[in-house]
Amino acid sequence: MDRKLPEVTIAEEPPRQPEILRLLEMSDAYAASLYPAESNHLVDVSTLEQPAVSFFVARFDGAVVGCCALVEACDGTAEIKRMFVDPQARGLKVGKRLLQTLERQAKSLGLDMIRLETGIHQPEAIGLYRSAGYVERPPFGNYQPDPLSLFMEKALHAPVDLDR
Repeated sequence: MDRKLPEVTIAEEPPRQPEILRLLEMSDAYAASLYPAESNHLVDVSTLEQPAVSFFVARFDGAVVGCCALVEACDGTAEIKRMFVDPQARGLKVGKRLLQTLERQAKSLGLDMIRLETGIHQPEAIGLYRSAGYVERPPFGNYQPDPLSLFMEKALHAPVDLDR
């Protein structure tokens, strides 16, 4: 008898759930192990519950293994926040699938650009973003220059070449 293997599912869910709060605590601890407090730009759960935030949860065989949020800036752009994958789920391509979900959500909302801030000591995250077409840019929004931060963005719509 063929038994179906567990799949990774991604859905929009409320962030205030015990399993998700545990994952966010893991994310906080990981960030604190890499960077001083002034270089950690984490948002709290109440921010993730705001109307302009789309919060997605990845599950593997029903268990929470990753999360991310798309925070609209009300100017045609949005920022990726709280992207984190449980270390035990690494290798399942959860980060890539979460990023693709965020991009689909941003396009469905009619947004033009996705931006993010990540730390320089996270080569896996930087590699994921670069492979998905994100490019470096100067600080945006309320961010100040920080030698431990890397700021990136991706245009969601190809520019129209009017000279063709």
